[in-house]
Amino acid sequence: MSSSAITPGSIPSDDHPSSLRSTSFVALTVTQFLTATNDNIFRWLAVGIGKDYFPPENQSFVLVLGIICFALPYIFLSAVAGYFSDRFSKRDVIVWCKYAEIGIMLLGILAISTQMIWLLFVAVFFMGAQSALFSPGKLGAIPELLNEEKVPAANGLFGLTTIGATVLGMAIGNWLSDATGYRGLDAVWLSAGCLLIVSISGVLASIVIRRLPAAAPERTFPFDAPQQTWRDLKTLASNKALLRVALGIAFFWAVGSMANLNIDQFAWEGGGTLETDKLPLLFSLILGIGLGSVLAGIWSAGRVELGMLTPGAIGIATFSFLLFTVQGQVIDPDNALSSAFVFACLFLFGLGFSAGMFNVPLSAYMQSRSPVRTRGSILAASNFLTFVGILLFSCFYGLLRMEVGGSESEPAHPLFSATQVFLVASLLTIPVVIYVVCLIPQATLRFMAWMLSRTVYRVRSSGMDNIPKEGGAVLASNHVTWVDGILLVLTSPRPVRMVVFADNFKSRLMNVLGRIFGVIIIRPGSKSITKSLDEAAEAARNGELVCIFPEGELSRSGQVQTFKQGVIKILEKADVPVIPVYLDGLWGSIFSFDRGKFFWKWPRKIPYPVWIHFGQPIDKLDDVFQLRQAVQELGAEAVEHRMKNDANLTRDFVIQCKKRGRRLKYADSTNEERSGKQLLTRTLILRRLIQPLLDDDEKYVGVMIPPTVAAATTNTALAIDKRVAVNLNYSVSAEILNNCIELAGIKHVITSRLAYMEFKKRLKLDLKDLNAELIFLEDFRKTITLWDKVAGALTAKLPAWVLIRKFGLNSIRGDDTLTIIFTSGSTGIPKGVMLTHANITSNINAIDQVVNLKSTDTIIGFLPFFHVFGFTVTLWSALKLDIASAFHSSPLDSKKIGELCRKFNGTVLLATPTFLRGFIRRCDPELLETLDVVVTGAEKLPIDLAEAFEERFGTRPVEGYGATETSPLVSVNVPPSRAADDTLGIREGSVGRPVPGVVVKVTDLDTDEELGAEESGMLWVKGANVMKGYYGNEETTNEVLIDGWYRTGDVAKIDKDGFIHITGRISRFSKIGGEMVPHIKIEEAINEILNAADEEGLLAAVTAVPHVKKGERLVVLHLPFDKPIDEIRAALTSEHGLPNLFIPSNDSFLEVEELPILGTGKLDLKGLKQVALDHFDEDSSA
Repeated sequence: MSSSAITPGSIPSDDHPSSLRSTSFVALTVTQFLTATNDNIFRWLAVGIGKDYFPPENQSFVLVLGIICFALPYIFLSAVAGYFSDRFSKRDVIVWCKYAEIGIMLLGILAISTQMIWLLFVAVFFMGAQSALFSPGKLGAIPELLNEEKVPAANGLFGLTTIGATVLGMAIGNWLSDATGYRGLDAVWLSAGCLLIVSISGVLASIVIRRLPAAAPERTFPFDAPQQTWRDLKTLASNKALLRVALGIAFFWAVGSMANLNIDQFAWEGGGTLETDKLPLLFSLILGIGLGSVLAGIWSAGRVELGMLTPGAIGIATFSFLLFTVQGQVIDPDNALSSAFVFACLFLFGLGFSAGMFNVPLSAYMQSRSPVRTRGSILAASNFLTFVGILLFSCFYGLLRMEVGGSESEPAHPLFSATQVFLVASLLTIPVVIYVVCLIPQATLRFMAWMLSRTVYRVRSSGMDNIPKEGGAVLASNHVTWVDGILLVLTSPRPVRMVVFADNFKSRLMNVLGRIFGVIIIRPGSKSITKSLDEAAEAARNGELVCIFPEGELSRSGQVQTFKQGVIKILEKADVPVIPVYLDGLWGSIFSFDRGKFFWKWPRKIPYPVWIHFGQPIDKLDDVFQLRQAVQELGAEAVEHRMKNDANLTRDFVIQCKKRGRRLKYADSTNEERSGKQLLTRTLILRRLIQPLLDDDEKYVGVMIPPTVAAATTNTALAIDKRVAVNLNYSVSAEILNNCIELAGIKHVITSRLAYMEFKKRLKLDLKDLNAELIFLEDFRKTITLWDKVAGALTAKLPAWVLIRKFGLNSIRGDDTLTIIFTSGSTGIPKGVMLTHANITSNINAIDQVVNLKSTDTIIGFLPFFHVFGFTVTLWSALKLDIASAFHSSPLDSKKIGELCRKFNGTVLLATPTFLRGFIRRCDPELLETLDVVVTGAEKLPIDLAEAFEERFGTRPVEGYGATETSPLVSVNVPPSRAADDTLGIREGSVGRPVPGVVVKVTDLDTDEELGAEESGMLWVKGANVMKGYYGNEETTNEVLIDGWYRTGDVAKIDKDGFIHITGRISRFSKIGGEMVPHIKIEEAINEILNAADEEGLLAAVTAVPHVKKGERLVVLHLPFDKPIDEIRAALTSEHGLPNLFIPSNDSFLEVEELPILGTGKLDLKGLKQVALDHFDEDSSA
């Protein structure tokens, strides 16, 4: 037998202790089921037979005598039971007890067959002895077989198992009592067969339980059993919390035993004549206990929830009183469902349900919180108290049912009727209710608030293991709603003391609640603040959990705000870990600032799904910036996890179109307009027309249509068909396009004849040069049938859930690819950026949250859909959200875009600073007077440009930051028109704070060490918005994606308030007009034109200098050559297919005597740029 002490690591991994389905726990549960079944078969058989030996007026005596015989061993063998449970393997103790059960059943059969009633009660006594020895072993084995968080659920399951066994055993026992006739002699073999089969089955089940190490193998046998029992009681009493719990368990079983005894007499007084007559009443009580136990285990949510004691005790008192009110004949042969019978069953069910809620948390607390080495002794002491209580209450019941009267004037009758006994039980429970409420008011209120909150929120949590089981710690969380603190208190497995501002606790009720929950209130004034923070530090030092919201205010945009220094002040005086916490999913609930106000709005969902994530403890916190970064990273991981499970843009599109109905969804400058209903109908029709032209396994389909309603409908039709729309860049050469087509395996490209002619005329691009079959939308006019139109229209009228099911849209997962957006092929073969449903959904949600989009908003879009801003913001934002979009096909037609804005009351505009200059020059103020939000990106937004735009149109542009690989938005300043007055959401000169669900960091350019606030380095991005990868290019993907972080190639710094400042760019690219322009590609082309391969080294090198209007200006430094510059520029287009944006201007060519070269033979990029700056600095605005 093992002598090793029990440790967490002693549980073999092959038994999977975290699962309730492990072989050993299942075997233990089956053993308990069979044991409880046999107990009840034998008990109720013995009760029925025993009644035959006594007159009816003394049958209460039989019941009490049986309980006394069963309970006495628990009292006398308490110390021995604890010894066996601690000294030996609990599994061995269980098996021994099961073998003993077979002998006890044989003794009982002998007593029945020989009609020795005293021997029958001796058998009952031995059955009690077996149960007394069995109980500590089975209960103590649960926390040794399972992890702690599974113990409440295991107790609930154990409770249900015991209830099922009790019902079955009770039914069989009462049936045997009637079936075997007078004194059980008509069919002794039947009783013997039932009892022995169940006993032997229990032995076989118990053998399957794996061996558990002995908890205290050095313990000696308690020959001084009374003294040992006293020592066990002292061990229990040394822990006041465990003692109170043990007394609670004793009360539960004592009152329960009295109720159990009373049901027999309740049925008899109500007209019952057979033992089986009381079965419905007993079933009702036991089924109530079973359901209450199971729900108590579920509601415990992996922790010991003592808050259920109060409603449980109140229920016991209430339903006991209601049973007192039941009048009339309960058991009526002529009316099986009499009102008295129905009410009796309902009230007994309620009594059992309340009892189950009362008992499960007590049992779970006793098992999980008792020390391992003394667990057997403590459980034995608890059993001792329980059965002393049962014994006392049984005797008390005997006194209540004592016969009085008997004279001619007063017939003999019990002192208390059965209904009056229920009243006594109710009155006895009332002091317990009062005591529980006074003892654990916080747990009581917490559970009641938790139950109420379940109607509004569905709270789930992760990282609970990061909360220490004991000792102090500080929880630091983001702050989104008024109920954040309540949710954290409800979720934490330990009591939490919240640090809050006094403004939230002005009312008397809030002050009372604050005192009950130990809230630390911060009042105005530096001394008061210091005092409150000192109180928080003292609480943490004393081993309590303290929670603070470092932002000090509710977020008005969902973004994590500036962290204050309060948490640092606490940690300076308390050497405890700080645990970052992120509340995810709360934005949009009625208590958040969603839609520009707290309260007074309908929640988006009921119940509202919420995740609470607890991060890894930080043992040493250097500054609040470090903590803020940890909270934001936790948030990014939380949103990423949620998006992978929930994101499904195609499904959202269907739902949104149905919701939008006849209101405008899409429009363009060709006078095409579509409501939500019309868009869905046209989408379904177009899908019917496109589908036969594509192969079944054709996943990627090219689209080359300028931003119009037709382009949008093509994208949605492909999405409904569960294909990937690849919007190809029609501004590049056919060679680059064919590279993209080949890489993605595109067989068909959908376009229009109008677009075909436009591309050929303006861009010199002939789509017939593409290595893919062209599908022209106009050609469907010839092939579409009346049935296509009718079928599409009828299908569109189906409910959203039917459409989603019909097209199998629920099978779409968050990490499924929604699109591939190709880069410009700057370093050779273009890279295809795979963006998933989760990527785009998270970005749209973030935009909606920060910009606070409304159903009256219309986005003015002119960026093509092959541009990630055009694809995400102007296309899919309108498809997912309750807003509209209006498109124009060219970003250069400023005036037409303005007219489009006026026509459709545009409110949101996304552009580059270059395009804003065009609006200032070409648009009258009234054309853009409805604009409310203007966000710029791709280039630096000069302050003077922002001021000029605001002066002319009345709207202040703000700057954001993003990339194709980030879907695109990483950060943005909150537009002034959508920001609350009392929040800092904008910092001009920065690109804003990261949007919700995104975290950024900067690292040293040489060492990759993460830097702190205000330090410049490489900018990295992490979140659900970061791409899946580059299609078919795992090597390049791994270069820029490391542990979920995307390496942007930009140099930036993050200030102490979380705003990002782009300070430079280390890659050889320039952002001009919103496009990434590659230096290397231009450089290689120029050198090829100059026949540099025939020369020694390079003849030309490309760099860039700042430009006031365009952001950057390309500069070509070159050695002397004879070829005219105009000829070189022309060749860049004609021979190399470079777009106009890639062509340096005539005056940007600078002749130098030599190109700056490093000692390694590589270009000196820094020196190259300096030469250009020295020459072009004064005229860089040219």
